[in-house]
Amino acid sequence: MKGAGRLSFLCLSVLLAACHPVGPDYVKPKDGAINRPDLQGDFAGENSNVVSAPVPQDWWRLYNDPHLDELVRQAMASNTNLRVAAANLSRAQFQVDEANAEGGFTTSMSAEAQRLQESGQAYLLTEKVPVSNIGAASIKTSYQFDLWGTLKRGVEAADANQDAAQAAVDTARITVVADVVRAYTQICAANEERAIAQHSLDLQQEGVRLATRLRDAGRGDETQVTRTQTQFKSLRADMPKYEAARQTGLFQLSMLLAKPLAQLPAGTADCGELPHISQVLPVGNGAELLKRRPDVRQAERKLAMATATIGVATGQLYPNISFGATVGTVGILKDLGEPSTNRWGFGPLISWTIPSNGARARIKAAEASTQGALATFDGVVLNAIRETQSGLAQYTALLDRRDALADAEASAKVAADQTHRFYMSGRESFLADLQATRTYTDVRAQLAAANTQVAMQQITLFLALGGGWQQGGKP
Repeated sequence: MKGAGRLSFLCLSVLLAACHPVGPDYVKPKDGAINRPDLQGDFAGENSNVVSAPVPQDWWRLYNDPHLDELVRQAMASNTNLRVAAANLSRAQFQVDEANAEGGFTTSMSAEAQRLQESGQAYLLTEKVPVSNIGAASIKTSYQFDLWGTLKRGVEAADANQDAAQAAVDTARITVVADVVRAYTQICAANEERAIAQHSLDLQQEGVRLATRLRDAGRGDETQVTRTQTQFKSLRADMPKYEAARQTGLFQLSMLLAKPLAQLPAGTADCGELPHISQVLPVGNGAELLKRRPDVRQAERKLAMATATIGVATGQLYPNISFGATVGTVGILKDLGEPSTNRWGFGPLISWTIPSNGARARIKAAEASTQGALATFDGVVLNAIRETQSGLAQYTALLDRRDALADAEASAKVAADQTHRFYMSGRESFLADLQATRTYTDVRAQLAAANTQVAMQQITLFLALGGGWQQGGKP
């Protein structure tokens, strides 16, 4: 009979051990925004400015600028935001180790020695017990069974949190790359636009001299001089903004690379030509975007983590069952280790906190958190598509404006060349020649600013596309 009871207990233990973990199993939401058919298609469509080709992982190399490549490399090695993200990932990895170490075998050791006056009545004695030197030493070990899958759900939550931390690292990487390219582009654009503005300023100053000479020769008036001086001063007032933009870009790079200005790569401050991508931009499609963008992965992993915490909270409703053993010795110090002081024991251990004090409310709270994580996941997916579509629309508009200004610049150049030829043949005045040239330089300045806007929007678009970064990728 005793053997049958032990067999029944063993069978019950095996059945319990085979129970499905409490709480829901995580699956990607079938009805989530990430599975919507209208979000999976090509971004290019009939847009000739982009192509539905895979986005390159190292998109900044499309500029074919070794100087820019070096800036990105140094930023990847020393950027403070990346160091923070790496530290968070390392912490998440250790949390996974901690979750995996929960349950299973636990061993503890203890030892003590003290001069002790025990109470005689505690031992049902009427006389006083002698003062003695008492010692104790023991080794305890136990094995906790994860019968309800609570610990398994904890590991699932930790794993999902680690994946989310990895996605956060990738997000930090693509953001840093975009910021580096944007800062470098700002420096180059400021230098280029300043050179054009300086040329316009020089021409305007020449106009002031001409107007002054004409006035002094009796062929002009003071109004013309005042007008040209005003235009000259207005142009000169704009010059500091180019230096400020250049310095701002340098300070940004200094922060991104975590280096003083003097230690930035040589020639960074002197870039005078806007970085240019010679090919049509590859943008891929919606399905690829949602797989590639790290913020989408991060939101999905946080949803998985929230789902696992429901099982962790549910497991608190059930008792903890473990099997333990103890070996030790307790008694007068000089007798420790003798048979009369030795003790040992083994057997099952059950602890159970009766579900109360909000235990079921914690489960409901975990379920509500999961619903919030699902809504956040859907929101991140929709925002990823919106950012890309909006970026493409703005990019197309800026390209159209740039092309229109390029046509205007070509016309202004023809007009300036014709007026100059007429001036050289005596058919136009020097003032007309100067005005035509100044108009040409003004349009050049507008075109340079438009090129800068196009370049900045390209960076914004690549950032919206997830930077082409693959999961866990490195430049």
